Amino acid sequence: MRPFSLFPRLAAVAVFSMLMLTGSAEAQKTQTKKGSYPAAEGFDQAGSDPKAIAIADKVMNAMGGYDAWRNTRYLAWSFFGGQYQIWDKYTGDFHWERDTLVANYNLNTKKGEVYSRGQDISATPAGQKVLDRLTPIWINNSYWLVMPFKLKDSGVTLTYKGEGKTMDGAAADILQMTFKNVGVTPQNRYEILVNKATNLVEEWAYFPKATDEQPAFRRRWNDYAKHGQLLLAAGRDEATKPSRLDNIAAAQTIPAGVMTSKTPVAKLK
Repeated sequence: MRPFSLFPRLAAVAVFSMLMLTGSAEAQKTQTKKGSYPAAEGFDQAGSDPKAIAIADKVMNAMGGYDAWRNTRYLAWSFFGGQYQIWDKYTGDFHWERDTLVANYNLNTKKGEVYSRGQDISATPAGQKVLDRLTPIWINNSYWLVMPFKLKDSGVTLTYKGEGKTMDGAAADILQMTFKNVGVTPQNRYEILVNKATNLVEEWAYFPKATDEQPAFRRRWNDYAKHGQLLLAAGRDEATKPSRLDNIAAAQTIPAGVMTSKTPVAKLK
């Protein structure tokens, strides 16, 4: 088994609301007023700008709407470095793979199993190391996929920073995300560029510290495609360096045994 490392850990800040991890399918399917996007409990409503909140609502609607986001059960994607994962938003189950290493874990109970070439290594130091890192892995990797759906999450302060241009010259509104007492790195800051014509996030910049003047990276957020009821973006290019998330899928049902498989599974479509 290759030594395990967590990579790239550049954006591990989000605390996903427990509503996304728990609750029955019936609770998930409760409909909201059309066009509404209720903030998560703990969202900094008082410290956030009304204009920024209104733009966040437009982003949610452009990507499918709040009900489509909440009612989508499974999300799957490949992350940089060869990690493939499937997240059950209803139960909190998380199936994660890297090469011949496989983990089946529950984000609520923080319990699971790790397999190397189909053999259970959960009780070994290497297996325990993987289990200890799976929640941070999920936080980081899922944020790279679904950040635009998390603009009004717990602990987030959302402010409007004015108008600007994306790397590709599109007119954009600039939102700033900062965090209070949440996540594994709450000192982070993000700038989110929302295309004024499409209401879609087209670029983001990551600042390791909220006081940093220059970002650690600035990347495109593009190449959108419909997955189930959601519009999700695969492109994460830097200015001159192509990069993307692959094997993106959204589903309501998956083949039996996928979330408990001891070996790598066929990629969801």
